[in-house]
Amino acid sequence: MLRVLRIFTGVVSFLYLILVLNLVQLGSFLLLPISRRAVRRINSWCARSIWGLWVLMAERQNHIQVRVTGDELPPRENVLLLANHQSMTDVLLMLCLAWRARRLGDLKWFVKDPVKYVPGPGFGMWFLDCIFVKRDWHKDRRNIERLFQKYKAEQIPIFLVSFLEGTRLTAKKLAETQEFARTRGLYEPRHTLVPRTKGFTFTMVGLRDHLDAVYDVTIGYPTNPPPSLFACFAGDVKQLDLHVRRFEKATLPTEEEALADWATARYREKDELLEHRRKTGQFPGKELGGRVLVSDWFKSEAALPAWAGEPPTS
Repeated sequence: MLRVLRIFTGVVSFLYLILVLNLVQLGSFLLLPISRRAVRRINSWCARSIWGLWVLMAERQNHIQVRVTGDELPPRENVLLLANHQSMTDVLLMLCLAWRARRLGDLKWFVKDPVKYVPGPGFGMWFLDCIFVKRDWHKDRRNIERLFQKYKAEQIPIFLVSFLEGTRLTAKKLAETQEFARTRGLYEPRHTLVPRTKGFTFTMVGLRDHLDAVYDVTIGYPTNPPPSLFACFAGDVKQLDLHVRRFEKATLPTEEEALADWATARYREKDELLEHRRKTGQFPGKELGGRVLVSDWFKSEAALPAWAGEPPTS
């Protein structure tokens, strides 16, 4: 019965997104001639409303323990976030991290172009100025440059997620990436794909002045294959892990080739961290805080201090 109730609340949340928030987002565009800032604030509120609800459903309703280890995160930074990609559940974990960084309403994604036609999440991300890519660099470049200019000109806060592997990890894709690495004398990964670095270098060149830092995030799951989003909403998942490293933008190289090498090195480190987790059951380092607080959902992110959460449960 409890499992059915959890699934029901998940369905209701999607209806809330489609039938309420998407309509609010559409109506907000009537204010464009008056105040672009007001339009952004309305859409940011909509994003935080639904994404925050999903975080609370995962961590409070369904009691998923999200363990975050690594570097302390200052609140409300403009960030480019690099994460390994194994499952659609990665998206939920990025929401959990954005909550902790006080950037949930400012979360943006590099996402495949067809997603923008999906009612609910797709429509919502289009209103939020997420970056939809068609895998055609000549077309994508113009759109990305336009959005980068908008972010900078209008001083739009961003917590921008990029999955540099370009696709989700599968056994077949891992075998292909290992063969690719062997034939080119590269590090042969065990738990990640070889990253595609062109988008990363273009982003760092185009947005460096707008960013405070780059977060390198490694996602770990208790099972292989990883749990599905449905399993998370049904309450079948007990624990999910994130390891975060924070890099000040000034510490990153400026030349494109050096930036590509830097990104490749981060994915080698991710692979080593995932191997460590496979052997020990957890990422190294102290857990940073515990679960999110329900009361924070009702407050402005700008008014919230650095995240502490409840004490860790382990």
